Amino acid sequence: MATNSEEKNKKLVLEAFDTLFNKRDYKAAEKYWSPNYVQHSPHIQPGRDGLFNLIRGTPASLRSEPGLILANDDYVIVHGRFSNIGLPKNWIAADIVRIAGGVLVEHWDVLQDEATRAESQSGATSPTRRRGPVARPSEPVVASPAVAGRIRARTPAAFKYIQASAITS
Repeated sequence: MATNSEEKNKKLVLEAFDTLFNKRDYKAAEKYWSPNYVQHSPHIQPGRDGLFNLIRGTPASLRSEPGLILANDDYVIVHGRFSNIGLPKNWIAADIVRIAGGVLVEHWDVLQDEATRAESQSGATSPTRRRGPVARPSEPVVASPAVAGRIRARTPAAFKYIQASAITS
């Protein structure tokens, strides 16, 4: 069952992503990212400034579109889509962030180009391109406590790996 702090952490990450990626309010975004933010993504310069400068260099049409969000203690995973990124293909991302003291302190990601149904060997597409309603930035698909518990029970090694590899700040 999700704890109150896990629900708060999910909300915090969604607000942070919306503020930086969609609204591009850099001053307001500072309150969500630690000044000592650790960036593990190899394509982003270190720290909070590295992330903010990356976003400053992307098209104004860039959008973060969260699909599925999960939390385990201080870790939040957002599986979603970055659209209008200025490249031939949008990105599907699994962003993993660690929260401490009410701010994002650490980040990892896994990125892939978005595939159309025709390009996908399985016919499956991104989390925001599933059958039925499409998730909107204001309406992320948040796993229910029961679903999150099943996912956590099936993938405890993944969460333990994230916790074991975390660099404490």
